[in-house]
Amino acid sequence: MALLPFLITLLAFAIGTLAIGQPASVIFSETAGGLKLAGTGSAPTIVIDGKDWPGVTRAGSDLANDFGLVTGTKGKVTTGTSGLSDTPVIIAGTVGKSPLIDGLVSSGKIDVSAIKGKWESFSSQLVANPVDGVVSALLLAGSDKRGTIFALYDISEQIGVSPWYWWADVPPKKKTAIYALNSKKSQGPPSIKYRGIFLNDEQPALTNWVKANYGKYDSRFHAKVFELLLRLRANYFWPTMWDSKFYVDDSKNGPLADEMGIVMGTSHTEPLARADKEKVKLWDWKSNQNGLKKYMQDGITRAKNWETLWTMGMRGDGDNSSPTLDAKSLVSVIEYQQSILKSTLGESDLSKVPQMWCVYKEVGGYYQTGMEIPKDITILWSDDNSGNIQRLPIPSEINRVGNAGVYYHFDYVGDPRNYKWINTIQLSKTWEQMHLAYRKNATQIWIVNVGDLKPLEIPISHFLDMAYDMSHFLKPDSTDPWLKAWATREFGSEVADGTAEAMATYGKLIIRRKYELLNMSPFMLSTVNYDEAETVLSEWDVLQNRTQKLYDSLDEATQIAFFEMVLHPILAGRIVQQVYISAARNNAYATQKRMSANTLATDVKATYAQDAVIQKRYHGLLNGKWNHMMDQIHFGYSNWQDPGSNSMPSVQTIGTTAPSSGIMGVSVQNSAASTPGDAAPALMGLDPYTPENRTVDIYARGSGTVGFTVTPNQPFIKVTPSSGTLTYPSGTSDIRATISVDWTSAPTGTSKVSIEIKPKSGTAVTLNLPINNVAVPADFKGYVESNGVVAMEMQHFTDRTKGASGSNLELIPNYGRTDSGLTLLPIAAGTQTTSTGPKAVYNFYAFSSASNAKVSVYLPPSFNVNPGSPLKYAVALDSATPITVSPVPSSTLGSMPNGWRESVIDGARVVSTNLGKVEPGKHSLSLWLLEPGTTIHRLVVDLGGVKGSYLGPWESRRVGV
Repeated sequence: MALLPFLITLLAFAIGTLAIGQPASVIFSETAGGLKLAGTGSAPTIVIDGKDWPGVTRAGSDLANDFGLVTGTKGKVTTGTSGLSDTPVIIAGTVGKSPLIDGLVSSGKIDVSAIKGKWESFSSQLVANPVDGVVSALLLAGSDKRGTIFALYDISEQIGVSPWYWWADVPPKKKTAIYALNSKKSQGPPSIKYRGIFLNDEQPALTNWVKANYGKYDSRFHAKVFELLLRLRANYFWPTMWDSKFYVDDSKNGPLADEMGIVMGTSHTEPLARADKEKVKLWDWKSNQNGLKKYMQDGITRAKNWETLWTMGMRGDGDNSSPTLDAKSLVSVIEYQQSILKSTLGESDLSKVPQMWCVYKEVGGYYQTGMEIPKDITILWSDDNSGNIQRLPIPSEINRVGNAGVYYHFDYVGDPRNYKWINTIQLSKTWEQMHLAYRKNATQIWIVNVGDLKPLEIPISHFLDMAYDMSHFLKPDSTDPWLKAWATREFGSEVADGTAEAMATYGKLIIRRKYELLNMSPFMLSTVNYDEAETVLSEWDVLQNRTQKLYDSLDEATQIAFFEMVLHPILAGRIVQQVYISAARNNAYATQKRMSANTLATDVKATYAQDAVIQKRYHGLLNGKWNHMMDQIHFGYSNWQDPGSNSMPSVQTIGTTAPSSGIMGVSVQNSAASTPGDAAPALMGLDPYTPENRTVDIYARGSGTVGFTVTPNQPFIKVTPSSGTLTYPSGTSDIRATISVDWTSAPTGTSKVSIEIKPKSGTAVTLNLPINNVAVPADFKGYVESNGVVAMEMQHFTDRTKGASGSNLELIPNYGRTDSGLTLLPIAAGTQTTSTGPKAVYNFYAFSSASNAKVSVYLPPSFNVNPGSPLKYAVALDSATPITVSPVPSSTLGSMPNGWRESVIDGARVVSTNLGKVEPGKHSLSLWLLEPGTTIHRLVVDLGGVKGSYLGPWESRRVGV
């Protein structure tokens, strides 16, 4: 049944509507019993009673304009029901607020029992003879103000106007005719009650853009933001805070939010609708209670007539901890805040007044000590600022009146480093964390820090779609269908699959490390082992080329939106990756005296210059509409805070005089040595199951030209190319030769061959290559060890069994740094045991022996969201007793567990466990995930051959599959 929502979505696309995930109300061809709403030269009249909410009328006007964007003819909005006989009609209104809607209910013409009294719900249907002179009309009835607003914007989205039509320049999909289906649907209430975004860390990009276009964060700017939120079916907003004051900067801001239907809030450090920049000079509860009390009272007085979700408690000044605040004094703060809410709002029952207290940073320490929070206040749990939720409701907290919520981050300023330039969000990771929050009953508030908003269109859409209707996201493979549906809406079905694949790949590439962290020393990727640095850059190249082809296939108008949301982060991200990877290779090659180090130095400088070019391209879109949106510094960080300007990493250039041994130099994989000069390294061994190519680099170490030949001493060894010419600076300075083995001719078992690389002038180099001509049994199925390593991706298990209670180990596609994740579901399954819980088995065949093999388990940087039931898994080799591991050290709220910083930087926590003795032959590695929330995305068994690298060895070969 979980697939049903997406099947409905796909059906909707098949019949023509462009909304994501919700049942269709309109179609673009004539249908039996349907009502033509618009066509060439015709558009509907939208009837909204004059006594309805002003925000409903405003949304109705937007829908009327949207018909014009799609068909070329705008609709119109009227409050009366006369003179409608010659026009298609849409009637929209709020139950209990619109006399027109209430009259239709009392007359029996419509039935609103499915939505009445529910939060933000609506129904749509065709109604016969709703008013005099109208034979049929499309009727949209909302249970409340936002229910009706969402009904109107639902039609806008279905007819082909993306919520991002203005903020990401998605062109409306032109249509010649639009019909309402003769069907009834009810939608809502949303899965999460309050769903919103926090515009934060807004300097320099968003602030510079706002100053250039509006002068300040005024009501014109906020009208655009609020419309976007409502089109995305969100309802909650935290305004910018670095150097702005929402209610003061423009006196229209507060009334506008309320009129349009936005519930206003403020950040975790700004109590009771007051801005951080409004704080009194002595911000200390113990020494200046009178000053703080007036500050808080004034906030309630100012915002009391507008829909507000009140931020409770307090922190120190400027988003910092307070040196004098403790749990006891914070209790008194909240007691005072609740007392003035009661007196100012005239409401004695505060369960009717939305309030939240954010457990952020040091505040968590107060709660940890046993601080009591009134049950009518929503506890807003926070992530670690890097997308890992720290705590969620435990059983004793489930039945609170205020419930619980989550404050999440797509952007952050702070340790380990800021990330606020472009999209660095892996959507499958967002799904995993927010699905966990949903299943753990944190369903009152979801709000996400989105920085400047603009570069984060895709993760914002994903987050808010989940918050609105989680029924579409209950399965771990929901992200890819959502991406395809999203891409279809924005760019068309022809590129939907390719766009989804591109963004899934991008997510795996950027979860590995944020751009701002790439210059940490030593460089994360190995320039020696597993061809890691070059392989990662190749992944970026493939992604860029594939995405560029998608872009090239689109019409010019759609290209702009595709560039902003999809192509730009890939092009810009690849530039940064290439700069740092090429700089690392430059430094490695310089130590080997490769002349290509100089070529790489030039490449780094040229690529670094392209960063400014791609920024200029973005800023020049649509005659500079988005100028300044890419102002954020992203090169050259030395600590958590922005550097003053971008700076290129250092590179080396080397002299061109060849050493006495001659121009030619030789290096091999998994060794930094350069020969002649260093001792000739042994090549890593080859066997029929080695996953990677075995190569040798032959290169110039000075100016000039030299030819060479490569000659193995056995006929079953082939080297391609077997000869070549090195020339520097005007020719080919590096040649990579690939070694292959004819295993049908090679001797059985282990042997050693030699390969001579001989220049026409200079010193020859002889390399030794161990080979091992072995075979696994014909009936074996699973992974095969090579060179003392078995590296396994989670989706390639040999067997998987469910637990006794029906629990299972489910795959999360495109999760983690390399392939996919494995997680325990359902979340409600609770703690498992190795005797009754679900199990995944990974068979492998070993040719090596090891006295004490170990398995390295790659996990995300997750937290123990229930301290009483920490994350846990178990592993067992063959029939050995399972070894239980708690991968995340315990920690108190307000602090981070040991290893947190490294795991966040690396996008993974790697935990190793000794497995004991391993003999050659068939083995099975069994894996149990014993606590919901435990997710694993890689396993590496080390039989003594693992080399140092960032991502780990190549995935091992599998047979029999």
